[in-house]
Amino acid sequence: MQGAELEYLHGRLCTPQWRDFLRAQAEEFRAHLSTDELRGLMHRIGARFAALYPLPACGSIAELRDAMNAAWKPLDWGLVELADQDDAALLIEHLCSPLSAAFGPGELDWTPAFLEGVYQGWMSAAGAGDTLQVRLQHADPTTGSLRFVFSK
Repeated sequence: MQGAELEYLHGRLCTPQWRDFLRAQAEEFRAHLSTDELRGLMHRIGARFAALYPLPACGSIAELRDAMNAAWKPLDWGLVELADQDDAALLIEHLCSPLSAAFGPGELDWTPAFLEGVYQGWMSAAGAGDTLQVRLQHADPTTGSLRFVFSK
């Protein structure tokens, strides 16, 4: 895909009725909270979201991926791919996230913490405990794709 196609599709990740509201909200948040405070807020919101959308018990990484995608699909929140990065880490690739389309690409220093909170909540509920953490590795503002790692 070319730039214009990507830009068009990226713009479709957030409905117009919410885009300006969420961008104004982001500006207000940014004016009153530090990046660390914003990340903490979004992480807590993500944890609440994970509790609202609990996943069923899963016996494999493929089942976990399918359960996550079953939660995201009806909400139009993109899709997820999971892969073993090595023996001690799981790669979480969230494709077509609406975060940069909704809040603006300049807010990717704090908005992905929402997904960190969601994935952390789901992994903890699956029995992972608190030793392993979900952390952002890369954010692509043009596609809305975010890469996380779940590791020590």
